[in-house]
Amino acid sequence: MPAQLQLPSPTTPSAISNTTFAAPVHTPKANTSANGGSALERRARLTARLAKLAAAGHLAPLARQIGSLGGCAGPIRMTGHRTRLDTATGQILDHFDTRHLPAGELLVRCGNRRATRCPACSTRYRYDTYQLIAAGLRGGKTVPASVATHPRVFATLTAPGFGPVHNQPGGASCVCGTRHGDDDPLLGTPLNPQRYDYTGAVLWNAHAPALWARFTTHLRREIAHAAGLTQRTLRHHATLSYAKVAEYQKRGQIHFHTVIRIDGPTGPISTPPTWATTELLDHAVRAAAQRTRVQHQRPSEAGTADGSQQPEPTVFRFGQQIDVRAIRSTDFTGDGPVTDRHVAAYIAKYATKGAETTTGTLDHRLRFLAELAQHDLTDHARRMIHTAWHLGVRPEHAHLRLRQWAHMLGFRGHFSTRTRHYSTTLAHLRAERTAWRTNRTETQTPAPAPASAQSGQTSGSPIGDQAQHSADPTAGHRNSGGQRVNSDTTLVISHWQYAGTGLLPEHEHLADLLTATRQTQPEQPTHTQRSKRSSDRASDRAGHPVGHSTNRLTSAVRSRAVA
Repeated sequence: MPAQLQLPSPTTPSAISNTTFAAPVHTPKANTSANGGSALERRARLTARLAKLAAAGHLAPLARQIGSLGGCAGPIRMTGHRTRLDTATGQILDHFDTRHLPAGELLVRCGNRRATRCPACSTRYRYDTYQLIAAGLRGGKTVPASVATHPRVFATLTAPGFGPVHNQPGGASCVCGTRHGDDDPLLGTPLNPQRYDYTGAVLWNAHAPALWARFTTHLRREIAHAAGLTQRTLRHHATLSYAKVAEYQKRGQIHFHTVIRIDGPTGPISTPPTWATTELLDHAVRAAAQRTRVQHQRPSEAGTADGSQQPEPTVFRFGQQIDVRAIRSTDFTGDGPVTDRHVAAYIAKYATKGAETTTGTLDHRLRFLAELAQHDLTDHARRMIHTAWHLGVRPEHAHLRLRQWAHMLGFRGHFSTRTRHYSTTLAHLRAERTAWRTNRTETQTPAPAPASAQSGQTSGSPIGDQAQHSADPTAGHRNSGGQRVNSDTTLVISHWQYAGTGLLPEHEHLADLLTATRQTQPEQPTHTQRSKRSSDRASDRAGHPVGHSTNRLTSAVRSRAVA
């Protein structure tokens, strides 16, 4: 059983100073500073608001609504209503209004993929990316299992060098004479920052999306040439499918990890031709990477004799370190072949990481360059951001939008892309999850509460606590009795308005308490957990709210509440 939360009583300062909080833990000293005292006073005010909600019986529904976010750090708050009508009879099947929710607003997960912005949503995003990549390697999720026999490789395309940097050359020492550890902050930083080509490094990142697009074009040409076909007739014999993700190196340069597969003419459901082999795909990837070029015009530093600047073409290409490995059924170690499971996990790992994770930059855009003074950045990252910011004002770089993407060190492309025939989509995975939850809710819908329990509910009661209503604006069509209705004859009238991002102060305080309650719950044996779930279902059938964490939270707040 989880330990009860020890909440402060808002009556006297002595009660506040002698109370130990569950999340986060604070131990006030006798000589509490002004900031510490204001923090305690703010916590006491928030606890007093929660105590009033507990006394009114609204804390448990509010806790369940906030708990349904799964720990999202920045949920989207929305206001509005939704009405479902039967077009055949004109009957109102369902009406949902956010004013009747416990929080007064609809709370939707932010869905941010960055681990630095929302760990909970980024974890789900990483799991979905793993399923997407794995489905294209071993089948599943609308993809036949026969794709596991198709030629496929795992390739890594890196950036060229723009100056010597501190690195780990195998087991040897760096050029500087020091053997750097994995967590050494010097890794990836230039040996001589004054001679490092920061302009070229930022512009290469800005042209990386164009390089990838040009690479895919050359790859199809190389495959057609190796098969003795033209690029136009290649589509009648084979289809190129791939999925890639962009990752930042420690030096701040983008490189691409990609899974490339050759299918038949109709995609993964067809058998590839006999000439399509892993060796042919390996050779085509290396040849296409070496041939890929992108030109960019930028003014020469010296200029012409009459003082005008003569455009000097700059050619961008991939680096010499091109790694291509066949995907087979052995371990992902050393230079040997790799498995589909390791490849999917490796790519999914970088789905939630950006420049801020590897190079220590920012995870949001800059409005003014002076904002950098508020952040603790490395000198190398700071200089790359400065370079991108100053290059953004030049007319020849206007189309690169370097100032808008200075926090990403110039890279403005999609971090992850895939072809249509590679595998399923993230939207399909989310729809499957929503359908599973809807079906699970329908199969576990409790019996209606007694009339005595429902008679106390008014139009202003939180409808999110009732089983027949859904707080999800995209949920399946069901009538007031919880039965699924035909969506073809259902008209949905809705109006939603953005109310803000992030929880309100008292709701955020409640979310912290819920998190602390879950963290302090002791591990129970399997049979104990099963018996507990059975008792919860029994109490649910009796018309009582489910969820021991919210019930304990309500009792804990009520025990400390003062009228």
